[in-house]
Amino acid sequence: MLSIRKIAVTSLCTVFSFCLFAGESPTRDSITRKGYTLIVISKDPQFDPAVKSKLEETFFTVYPRLAKRFNKKTAPKVTFIIDPEYGGVAATYGGKVVYSTKWYQQHPDDIDVVTHEVMHIVQNYGNTSGPGWITEGIADYVRYKYGVANEASNWSLPEVSARHNYTDAYRVTARFFVWLENHKNKKIVDKLDKVMRNNTYRDSFWKESTGKTIDELWAEYAANPKL
Repeated sequence: MLSIRKIAVTSLCTVFSFCLFAGESPTRDSITRKGYTLIVISKDPQFDPAVKSKLEETFFTVYPRLAKRFNKKTAPKVTFIIDPEYGGVAATYGGKVVYSTKWYQQHPDDIDVVTHEVMHIVQNYGNTSGPGWITEGIADYVRYKYGVANEASNWSLPEVSARHNYTDAYRVTARFFVWLENHKNKKIVDKLDKVMRNNTYRDSFWKESTGKTIDELWAEYAANPKL
């Protein structure tokens, strides 16, 4: 009975990443600036303090700007969790962002993961009817527009390929959104973000905003993708 219980607890700790690491208690810092509070929980005592500082500074640089443009009612308190057991790059749920220490050991300059992930908090689309490629495309559009260290991390929008489609999400879709903003409707990303958050996105959005369907827009973009 005890062994079954122990296995269950271990599994829960793995899923939610709130167990202690190597017998060490997580450190917890709370910083408040510009009306926003960032709580940083580090479960890795070896995590580079210089990288941790950059993550914090990036939050306070970009989050207020994103809130001002997209969602003034965004969460005033955000939690960062630095987790050596997390196998991805980063993930956002609720008002929390988990960051992989393994990723930052290999990519210490990829600071604008913060910009992408905190945009998901600002988005707060909930159970939206909109597709996921829009959500991720907007988050990378924001990284392109507001990132503080994209060049240092060798992150950029990709050149257009015949293999690409607007549904690819992330950087591919982000570049398309930049093109739409420059050539079709300078407020299109703001409008798209709003209908996603209000759960009113429909495929007709594109024609109503630009006079063309999404497929027509992509065909025009693919033929002349200059930003």
